[in-house]
Amino acid sequence: MAKIEAKPGDLVEIDFVKNTYKGVFLEAPKDEKGIILLKLNSGYNIGLNKKDILDLKILKKAEEKESNVEIKKDKSKPNVAMIVTGGTISSELDSKTGAVKWLTSPEKLFKFYPELFEKVNVAKIETPFMKGSENMDFRDWQKIAKTAEELLNNPEIKGLIITHGTDTLHYTSAALSFFLRNLGKPVVLTYSQRSTDRASSDASLNLQAAAIASISDIAEVVLVGHSSTNDDFCFALRGTKVRKLHSSKRDAFKPVNAEPLAKITESSFIPLSKYKKRTNEKIKLDTKFEEKVALIKFYPGQNPDILDYYAKNGYKGIVIEMLGLGHVATGESRNSWISKLKEIQKKGIVACAVAQTIYGRLDPLVYSTGRELASSDVIYLEDMLSETALIKLGWILGHEEWAKSKEKVREMMLTNVAGEFSDRLEE
Repeated sequence: MAKIEAKPGDLVEIDFVKNTYKGVFLEAPKDEKGIILLKLNSGYNIGLNKKDILDLKILKKAEEKESNVEIKKDKSKPNVAMIVTGGTISSELDSKTGAVKWLTSPEKLFKFYPELFEKVNVAKIETPFMKGSENMDFRDWQKIAKTAEELLNNPEIKGLIITHGTDTLHYTSAALSFFLRNLGKPVVLTYSQRSTDRASSDASLNLQAAAIASISDIAEVVLVGHSSTNDDFCFALRGTKVRKLHSSKRDAFKPVNAEPLAKITESSFIPLSKYKKRTNEKIKLDTKFEEKVALIKFYPGQNPDILDYYAKNGYKGIVIEMLGLGHVATGESRNSWISKLKEIQKKGIVACAVAQTIYGRLDPLVYSTGRELASSDVIYLEDMLSETALIKLGWILGHEEWAKSKEKVREMMLTNVAGEFSDRLEE
């Protein structure tokens, strides 16, 4: 057995009889004596038996002290602001556990990706919180929106970059699309599927593309990220027409019922479809939100009594992911939803329908099932994404002047406020 002199965080190469492994040396759990842990370049951790090791070489010692990272200022470049909120893009390897942890400061992000400063001058950085996006709710969206308004109404700031976790990024992009009215500058959300310390991290290209988008002529909330698994270019996607459609791929986010707004390389911004252009309007903040809204996925045989829970607990609105063109169980089923939908709406709950298929749009008038449901006063939201519909419903119901009228709620839900509806697209 080779002598182990490596310390957690060291980059090492370990030789066995048949294999050689290279990775970051980790601190093994105390209850696993005789085992060492290694984080491979792939990001996976493996456990190795000490007695089987022939040789261990230390390729690079871990940094014992964190060096201070100075933000480079270059007033000759366009000024942009950043909001850092957490997520994988703001994390790095913890050499003791093999997991990732938050960066100790947002500035440390620039240690890994100094290329950002080649495009823009980061004049201001705000960190309203640091958390995984799965732990966020409407209060966090409001904090981001408030911070964004203050930064964007500064005439010296040309655009805004927001770094964010991927799990609920499309919820946040939808929320900001409704919260930030009269938007005249780019609001660019970006992410990383792999932490900053990994060689395969997608953060570098995403940040560079986000920087270019932030000084472009676009004046919408957009999500910028890899267009494919390669490091070739990114897409700018409208904040209300995008969804995370893969758990781990670099190009996890895709436009749904829409086209990319732009193609972005490391040096160019190429428009691909229509978008709102820059203006000198002052941004108006509108973060009113009713949190008593819910998203329900209908499945075959589902008992409509589930709707009683929302009525009993004071919910104001629900979005139902329906089958096909907009169907749930009706008269032919022992679990018909018709009477229960009418009942909860009489109690004041707004019921909306979206497509469970994700792609395509609803049309309740094609089949008798849909016609029967349409008579129950459900609001059919055409091609709107379910996550966007949930956010929009909460936003509309948060306005007392709209919420008190069912017809006004219907009118607003069917009004294209932030590009949430699309014209029919050819395949």
